[in-house]
Amino acid sequence: MTEEEERRLHPTGWRTPTLLAIAGALLGALFTTVLPGLPPMPWTAIPTLLLLALAEGFTAGRTRRRIRHAPGTEPIPPLSAARLVALAKASVLAASLFGGFFAGVAVMVVENLGLPVHREVFLTALGTALAAGVLVVAGLYLEYACRVPDDEDRDDDRPEAV
Repeated sequence: MTEEEERRLHPTGWRTPTLLAIAGALLGALFTTVLPGLPPMPWTAIPTLLLLALAEGFTAGRTRRRIRHAPGTEPIPPLSAARLVALAKASVLAASLFGGFFAGVAVMVVENLGLPVHREVFLTALGTALAAGVLVVAGLYLEYACRVPDDEDRDDDRPEAV
């Protein structure tokens, strides 16, 4: 691989988010076992992550249309597309870690669901892990939407740039 290829931004693969999710799950399990009592989990993370996912999904749809030069859209500046790719990558990595952490907490308290505190922590942790998963998907979609089409992907009916 040449030096120029090494400096290029590559699409997010499956390994790094998976490793972050596993590390987060281990941290969540450790967090649950080390603490003598379970602190209440903030339920506000669920709507926050879902709103972020909704915003990224909406942005991805509009960005994809602008990059593909759909009728009625104006081209997206390259710096804006680069910033959206950075946002997408950061969202995928952070949501993988958070989702893994809260999944680890949920797994560790599942055996004590008869206790009201454990049931509340389980439901909040599970909801947060699922919302983080939705954000991972939205981030990957935004990253995909920022790709520039290859020559064979271009529409034949639109004029070529001179």
